[in-house]
Amino acid sequence: MTHSPQITIYADESCLGNQFQNRANPGGAGGLMEYWDGNKWVRRDYWISNEDTTNNRMALQSAIEGLALLEQSSYEIHFVSDSQYLIKGMTEWMIRWKSRGWKRKGGEIENLELWKKLDLISSKYRIKWSWVRGHHGHPQNEYANHLAIRAAKEGTTSEGLVESKYESWLEKQNF
Repeated sequence: MTHSPQITIYADESCLGNQFQNRANPGGAGGLMEYWDGNKWVRRDYWISNEDTTNNRMALQSAIEGLALLEQSSYEIHFVSDSQYLIKGMTEWMIRWKSRGWKRKGGEIENLELWKKLDLISSKYRIKWSWVRGHHGHPQNEYANHLAIRAAKEGTTSEGLVESKYESWLEKQNF
């Protein structure tokens, strides 16, 4: 029996200035991908930014971007996020929305275009969606949060997967 490679993606989002109205709220999403190659951990980072967005939109973008960066569909994915909006959407809500023609009982689905995009790209993989409590000392989640905040503040994108700085970042933390 052959096992497909398993990749874990830890993702997080950030939106700066959500408390303000009538001004742009820059946001970012970041992720750490890691897998064991048989000898060592292989890690890659990604991040994106948006000049005016919401936390929920960036949570969806963290998954869309991360899955879009994978090169083959034979991977088994473990996707970890502290966004209940994302995780509940993928594990509970989406199946009902789709059965109702992309509608929900309470009215319109917020961020429908992103949900549909995520549905399409996630259908290529076997994905286990997991929630982790944010800002609670989970090293990979804290690192993804670091990437997301930096992207939001700087308005940058990684332009794909890049060599991870996770280990050097981790050495400076107090976990």
